[in-house]
Amino acid sequence: MSHPYVPRDLNLVDYAPNLLSPSTILAAYGLASLFVVSLIRVISGKVPKISKTDRWLMCWWAFTGLTHIILEGYFAFSPEFYKDKSGFYLAEVWKEYSKGDSRYAARDAGVVAVEGITAVLEGPASLLSVCYSYRKIVQLYSSVCNFSWAALWHCCIFYDFLLGRR
Repeated sequence: MSHPYVPRDLNLVDYAPNLLSPSTILAAYGLASLFVVSLIRVISGKVPKISKTDRWLMCWWAFTGLTHIILEGYFAFSPEFYKDKSGFYLAEVWKEYSKGDSRYAARDAGVVAVEGITAVLEGPASLLSVCYSYRKIVQLYSSVCNFSWAALWHCCIFYDFLLGRR
């Protein structure tokens, strides 16, 4: 079966099309995110002397940490996600996401490295930001890393554009 990714000649042996629709993928992600934010919001409300701003920051760091660890971790350590025929949610996410950026389906080394580092280092650092008294330092570290990975990601796209590969 041919795949929906560009370039069309990208070699994806045994590609399996998505079983979940984009709206189903987004709805599941939105509900899971709402659950995490709500849970952290309720738990943080039981701790005295935490400001509303800090409670919202705790929600953000929990959400972003779990996103990095679960979603990006699956991508980094599941090189053949595009072959999945079971409808496994995380494989479906990455098959859909790859339609917008085929470097993910192609397992571009730069993308895999950035996503792997983000899942292994930045995700846990974000979760540490929720709990520990030194969270300001961890938040600064995680924010700088996130900025660095985003800059690297955009530089790679620009480089591909200059070479005529995009």
